[in-house]
Amino acid sequence: MIRTRTSRVFAASAAVAATALVVTGCSGGSGDSGDGGSSDSIVVSAFPFGVEQFQEAIVDPFTEKTGITVEIETGSNADRLSQLQLAGGDAGIDVMLISDTFAASGQEQDLFQDFDESDVPNLAKIADFAVEEGYDGPAYSYQLNGTLYNTDELDAAQAADWSLYADSAYSGRLAFPDIAVTAGQLAVSGVASTFGDGPYDIDTAYTTIGGWAPNILQFYSSSTEVTNLLTQGEIVAADALSGFATTLVASGEPVAWTAPAEGRYMATNRAMIPSGAKNLEGAYAFIDYLLSVEAQTASAEIVGDLPVALDATIPAEITAVVGDIAADPIAAGYATLDPAEVVPNRAQWVERFAREVASR
Repeated sequence: MIRTRTSRVFAASAAVAATALVVTGCSGGSGDSGDGGSSDSIVVSAFPFGVEQFQEAIVDPFTEKTGITVEIETGSNADRLSQLQLAGGDAGIDVMLISDTFAASGQEQDLFQDFDESDVPNLAKIADFAVEEGYDGPAYSYQLNGTLYNTDELDAAQAADWSLYADSAYSGRLAFPDIAVTAGQLAVSGVASTFGDGPYDIDTAYTTIGGWAPNILQFYSSSTEVTNLLTQGEIVAADALSGFATTLVASGEPVAWTAPAEGRYMATNRAMIPSGAKNLEGAYAFIDYLLSVEAQTASAEIVGDLPVALDATIPAEITAVVGDIAADPIAAGYATLDPAEVVPNRAQWVERFAREVASR
């Protein structure tokens, strides 16, 4: 069930929900956290897609295990961060699930608080990149950038080569992400690293991608756009996140995804605790469960998230797309981007991309 700010519904069984209502209805009772929130409920701010699957994989099992009900609010990264900014970190949210760039931006404004293994023990059982310095909260999933392609038109080696986008033989039959979307920043940094002096050599990246622009049918801004272009035969390939391919590959479409030969970057989705969270113990418990092998395996199977728990089981549907990369993306040559480099320059890079690349 999708929860919105205007219509909030607790994610719990009828019995647990009834108990929670009794407890929270008793002023000063054992369910009172002392600061206006209930120790038996938390509010989680999440992405607007895959909510029903997230409910099944994470929320319902968490409530069953802990008795803590979870109220989910959804929205885009930008909208939810803006909400938190306007509230000065106190928007009535206990846990915010948000992509890394927006998490880092919020940190610069002191909108989130840090925590450690004494609060969330499962932090000790996840991949090193998931607890890298620079973020107040851990990654609970990640997204790999690469190329989504029609297997009737291209092979993996062709799709993995950035020079594909410069090939006039495919003019008007290629797509590339706008930098404003997650894949866009990863792609720009991949080009910058491959053809320039590193992932933040934006001048070289924009000159290169701008030169490809006549071959690009569309600089897309949503997963729906690029998957529709591919399945309708309008394009033969597009730079895209690996998650875009999972359903297409499983359905038997002549589609595959491959990592780039060079310039491999990934994004992370992070579990953050706002500075004004009312139920810290509930937030710690939720994040600890989210990082558990049980939850990470279920999320991979049901939601399609790439897991960060070291002992999580990776389903066949994911390995059919990314192969062994999911077992250790760092060993496979993937890297994350430094928020200290991206966040201060993000607005300028987005403006320049529209002017120097997409408009050509």
